[in-house]
Amino acid sequence: MVAMSGGVDSSVAAVMLHEQGYEVIGLTMKTWDYASSGGSSKETGCCSLDSINDARALAVSYGFPHYILDIRSEFGDFVIDNFVEEYLAGRTPNPCVLCNTHIKWEALLKRADKLDCEFIATGHYANIRQLTETGRHVISKGKDVHKDQSYVLWGVSQENLARTQFPLGSFTKAEIRQMAAEMGQLELANKSESYEICFVPDNDYRSFLRHRVEDIDERIGAGNFVLIDGTVVGKHQGYPYYTVGQRKGLGIALGRPVFVIRILPESNTVVLGEEHDLQRQEAYVKHVNLVKYAAIEQPLEAVTKIRYKDAGMNSTIVQEDGKMRVDFHHAVKGIAPGQSAVFYEGDDLLGGGFLM
Repeated sequence: MVAMSGGVDSSVAAVMLHEQGYEVIGLTMKTWDYASSGGSSKETGCCSLDSINDARALAVSYGFPHYILDIRSEFGDFVIDNFVEEYLAGRTPNPCVLCNTHIKWEALLKRADKLDCEFIATGHYANIRQLTETGRHVISKGKDVHKDQSYVLWGVSQENLARTQFPLGSFTKAEIRQMAAEMGQLELANKSESYEICFVPDNDYRSFLRHRVEDIDERIGAGNFVLIDGTVVGKHQGYPYYTVGQRKGLGIALGRPVFVIRILPESNTVVLGEEHDLQRQEAYVKHVNLVKYAAIEQPLEAVTKIRYKDAGMNSTIVQEDGKMRVDFHHAVKGIAPGQSAVFYEGDDLLGGGFLM
């Protein structure tokens, strides 16, 4: 069972497996309804009708079955509701991780079981192997350092990883585009990518929140911008519209660059400071899922990434009281509660969780 979004990556992954002799079944998941999201531009991305048709056309051309699975209800109830709740709690959500962990893998495997598929495969740029000494399934970084997607896979369970394949892990994006061209799929090879959250296609989460939360502006209203010492320096539009580390779009001029340092939802306050005020050397991580090891009983040296495009920072991680404490060897900037912290040992994914 191959998850096919209609894009070049999942399409080439499906064809690769088909040509390797696997009996392939393509599945495209409809995860959200564009009209209900409040988007104002043309429907685009992995859930658009065009993308679904592209996935189906490719499957037909190679002679393998293709199905569409409507999971809008599960997706909305879990991923979108969590997205809204996190912003209302003053945190910055990580919807792609939740979708992979709780929606896509579960939906794929449920349908795979019904159709007697032994494995599922996706177009993620990552690798997977099984350790002979422990039997655990380990995710590692993909060959293409610019496209590596292991960061968003830290929440996938061992049970689900045991049935997962990542055909693109040992290729670069350029090589995948070339393969698509050699397949005669020139339009697919040149298809542009979207880096937006799939259910916020205008890339404007503030408008999305206004659309999803009735009377949000009236209920929350304007609040105070304050400095770290408590000095009120201006008014903001409401704390859900700001994220830790934000500098642009604050609508305030203090004669020097200022950044969002903290968000205090209980008082509708946004704390501003200078860039050095964002620096921290310690973080706590909750809802930790370990991948390479079943447990980390002793302090362990690891590289910790606190955002997708982050290069990572040397750190020591310590598991305590159901959480992970991260002691960075040097101060890091912009630790945003709600985002993922992901731990690596070399190229191997140790695990991850959500920043507190």
